[in-house]
Amino acid sequence: MVKTFPRLAPAALAALLIFSLTGCQTHSQSAETASAPPPPHTSTQDEALTFTQAACGGCHAVEYPDYSPNPSAPTFASIANREGLSEDTLASWLADAHNYPEVMDFDLTADQVEMVAEHMLTLRKDDYRPVE
Repeated sequence: MVKTFPRLAPAALAALLIFSLTGCQTHSQSAETASAPPPPHTSTQDEALTFTQAACGGCHAVEYPDYSPNPSAPTFASIANREGLSEDTLASWLADAHNYPEVMDFDLTADQVEMVAEHMLTLRKDDYRPVE
């Protein structure tokens, strides 16, 4: 006797495949980073992260130690840890849409600039090392 399995609709099959593959993703972390508890977040930080992921996460890694989806886009941690960067210089750059690369053709409101800048500055670390 041959057993047959019910057929899944293509959309259901795709969803099942995606769901099962997300469990296979891994991030390499040092033992020290993996064991350290994450810093507590405030609702403002959570809102800033959510906005930043939606607005910028298609190209940039907005959390450390992730890789940018677009290899040409620097990670937010690498930007935040640049020598000489301040909240003022970062906010000024984010507010001036004319200095963006062509692929970043969008404008941010003053509140959005503040959220993105504040989130990016949370990624500063004294012992920062670029993800390789």
